[in-house]
Amino acid sequence: MESKDRSTVVPPERRRKAPAKAAAAPRPRDAERTKAAILKAARDEFCTHGFNGARVDAIAARAKANKRLLYHYFGNKEALYSAVLLDAYQEIRRGERELKISQYDPVEAVDRIIRFTFRHFLANPWFPRLLSVENLQDAKFARRIENLDDIRSPIVGELKEIIARGHASGVFRTDVDSMQLYISIVSLCYFYVSNMKTLSVVFGRDLGEFALIQEREAQAVQMVIDYLRTRRT
Repeated sequence: MESKDRSTVVPPERRRKAPAKAAAAPRPRDAERTKAAILKAARDEFCTHGFNGARVDAIAARAKANKRLLYHYFGNKEALYSAVLLDAYQEIRRGERELKISQYDPVEAVDRIIRFTFRHFLANPWFPRLLSVENLQDAKFARRIENLDDIRSPIVGELKEIIARGHASGVFRTDVDSMQLYISIVSLCYFYVSNMKTLSVVFGRDLGEFALIQEREAQAVQMVIDYLRTRRT
């Protein structure tokens, strides 16, 4: 006796098609956002571990970016570090240009330069650390920057004009080199921020306290203004 096939046969017209999977929408690639994230992650990595200790894998992980994209946008570790360094210099130079200090009287102009410099370091404590990393490299990467005007401060030239105006109005001395004056201003602001942790331990006081920060800023301003007002004997 022939066995019957008990399996059900569904007519073609009654067969239900499985719903097609929706095609995954391609993720929009925001190149600028990705590059910015990589730069930020690289900056943190270089500031924390130095140039030699920084790792590309760690930078990609920090940025939540594919390592291949990192190489695509920046080339290699050296080129990425150079981009971080240039970006850091360009940021502070943009801030200096936005001061437009030539519109102020000489004393106020110098006051504003000092306060801007101090507050920039304070708001961006990574910047002094990055400069320390580059100095440990003997400024090797800074020398490779194609357009050095991108890292030169416009303040040096403006200070020369401010000193001349101050002398003409009888408030400033004239025997001042604007480059040396700028270095002095940066030094007064840089040291406090770059050494805040160790100085706090040495003196047993938290130099990050708002009152002490205000006191330091005011003293830096007073020291420079008093120097500019001092007459040579």
